[in-house]
Amino acid sequence: MMVPFLLLLLGALTAVVGPRLLARADWPDREPVVALWVWQCVVAAVLLCCALSMTLSAAAAWQAVRGQVFATAPRGVVDAYALGTAGPWAAPTAVLLACGGLWSLAMLVREVRRARARRRGRRAGLLVRAPLLPGEEPTGGRLVVLEDDRPDAWWLTGPAPRLVVTTAALRRLRGRRLDALLAHEQGHAQARHDWLLHCSAALAGGFPQVPVFTAFRDEMHRLVELAADDTASRRFGRLTTALALVELNEERGVFGPGPAPQAHVPRRVDRLLTAPGRLPARHRLRLTATAALVPVLPVLVALVPGLRALG
Repeated sequence: MMVPFLLLLLGALTAVVGPRLLARADWPDREPVVALWVWQCVVAAVLLCCALSMTLSAAAAWQAVRGQVFATAPRGVVDAYALGTAGPWAAPTAVLLACGGLWSLAMLVREVRRARARRRGRRAGLLVRAPLLPGEEPTGGRLVVLEDDRPDAWWLTGPAPRLVVTTAALRRLRGRRLDALLAHEQGHAQARHDWLLHCSAALAGGFPQVPVFTAFRDEMHRLVELAADDTASRRFGRLTTALALVELNEERGVFGPGPAPQAHVPRRVDRLLTAPGRLPARHRLRLTATAALVPVLPVLVALVPGLRALG
């Protein structure tokens, strides 16, 4: 009964090798959407290894679970897994992995609740700063112009998503630069980047000692911004998008010599102005297909004994 151990070993190997290969690669900044997909496949493979190992360990430890997992399997398939030879480690392993799964789910629920609370607070703040006039009915419009001396724009997610733009941003950005800023925020909304951020934050918050989850969270925050920049630049040009970023952030001190809270903004501007072109379509397709195979490996490892028994 070595399959659960092999699955855990494969998960650990994926968690170590995957981030290192991505960190050494020079293409993620050129293709952030593909990089987002690859990161999701790597993390999904790690989680799938743990889930399959938990299932087989529980099947080896308890007859009731074994009957549910292998209910329709032929006798030869059940014998191929040698479940009856499992040592005393099977039950603790299953319980430990189950607790990890429940903890991950709890962290995701906590993250979603916190995001909803933040969203309700921002909507309440919008209602205070932009109240309805007497006799005015809420129209559910998707655009809110907010009186503010600080140039800013953000997409407020939720059942009734809204794009919030301050008057300072409208005064500072004109024409295509304003359009590029709005396209950037719309790119976040269309790709549902908020869910990627929620899931990565939940895993990193629940398991802060696991480097792959911490790297996953950090890269999600970086790559979603690059992907939204590309959405805007494809419509309005790299120079226009870069100038929009500069004009929106130049008064925040992010371009100064010292460290700034938004130090990623100058790197995003440099990327828009100097980054090489996109990868060829065949290269992108090859990377996408290769990444899709990564979560398939744990399934194949788990099925190898059964497939051998079937001939």
